This record gives sequence, structure tokens and C-alpha cells, in this order.
Amino acid sequence: MIQLPPQLQIMLAYDAVDFRQGIDMLAARCRNQLNHDPFSGTVFLFRNRRGTAIKLLVYDGQGFWLCLKRFSKGHLAWWPQATGAPLHPLAAHQLSVLLMNGHPELARFQEAWRALPATTTTAHAACSRTVGGA
Repeated sequence: MIQLPPQLQIMLAYDAVDFRQGIDMLAARCRNQLNHDPFSGTVFLFRNRRGTAIKLLVYDGQGFWLCLKRFSKGHLAWWPQATGAPLHPLAAHQLSVLLMNGHPELARFQEAWRALPATTTTAHAACSRTVGGA
């Protein structure tokens, strides 16, 4: 299960990365190439060169989470083209669509009834498995 609260900051890296890279190399890439603090609580999203897998990197205040999704069939249906900036922001609901191999910019969502304030504390996103088989 991945918890994605609406106020979570999510940044998609345009360029593909070598998926042999682990937490330390991806955190260094965030800092050195993407000019963003990997300890900020931001969820960083990366894809492999073939477009068959996605990695999520996030720091939760106690340590890093590194989550991987490899698509069983086909390639990513959508990934934005680079615009000169190293990162592309995504909303939490757009990430949910992307993780199901959908097109987040074509998906339609109802407007929020009341906008949530931007959070200044460490964001919480975690990969965890459900206990009890639910």
C-alpha cells in the first residue's frame, strides 16, 4: 500500500536512470543533478530506460523508502518530455493514475471541495504490505 495524501509534494525526474542505482545514488542524483533536497520529504519518481518500471524515493524523517513497480506487460503509457527543468511536479491523484499505467494529464478528477493547506512538515509516504492478506 502506498499512502499519497493530497498535499504531498511529488516530483518526476524527466531523464531515465540506471535501475541498478539504489538509495544512496538516487539521493545523490536528487541533490547534485536535480538540485533538490532528498531529505525534504518530497517523493521523487524515476523510470528506467526501457520504460518498464518506476522507482519512488522518499525520506520520511527516519530513513529512506525505495519502492519499485515493474509493469508485467508493456511499457509506460505516459512520461512527460523534458522542458528544460529537471523535474515535473505531479499531484498525488496523478501519481495513482501513473502507477496504474494510465495517462495522468488526460484523467479527469473532481475539484477539491476545500483546498488543503500546503504542508511544511515532513511528508509521509510509505510502501508497506498489508498484514492479514487483505
